[in-house]
Amino acid sequence: MSVKKIFLGIFFLLSVASQAQDVSKALKVGDKAINFTLKNAKGEDVTLYSLLEKGNVIITWYRGGWCPYCNVALNQLQEKLLEFKSLNASLVALTPELPDHSLSTQEKNNLEFEVLTDLNNEVARLYGVVFKLDDKTASRYEQALHLSVRNGTDSSELPVPATYVIDKKGNIRYAYVNPDYKERANLEVIIQELRKIR
Repeated sequence: MSVKKIFLGIFFLLSVASQAQDVSKALKVGDKAINFTLKNAKGEDVTLYSLLEKGNVIITWYRGGWCPYCNVALNQLQEKLLEFKSLNASLVALTPELPDHSLSTQEKNNLEFEVLTDLNNEVARLYGVVFKLDDKTASRYEQALHLSVRNGTDSSELPVPATYVIDKKGNIRYAYVNPDYKERANLEVIIQELRKIR
């Protein structure tokens, strides 16, 4: 199969009807961030509260390296990384993909921030930003992307591409949770929120 056909196939998948994604239970501004420990692309443990001891933290979810919208968003975050750091904030991206795949995404996009494997979307579930594909869409994703191999599970669950800004005390100061995977958090708004924390 040619690269062009694969590319067109992915965009076909992205064009299917949007899934019912209930984000009413997602954590909101003012909530306390739930601690977690996940492995990065190198298999090392990364703990949210340990990062918060050093400064503010931006956490963002992406669906997988197969998602072109996610790759664009990750690259845009990388471009703002120095500005985030100047505002005493670190950035971590969470994905359900296994470390081998997240490492490929990190290397392909030259990402200089942590990419963590949220196995089985456990943290996404705690934050209320996980949803299940319907059977028809799950079958299409499996055939085209081998999602169960990438994620190490056949649960057919994906995260909503959510983004949170968390201050050193663990308080959520900014929450962007949008079921439309084509829309992502405004980076300038994130920067404004970080400035308010300072």
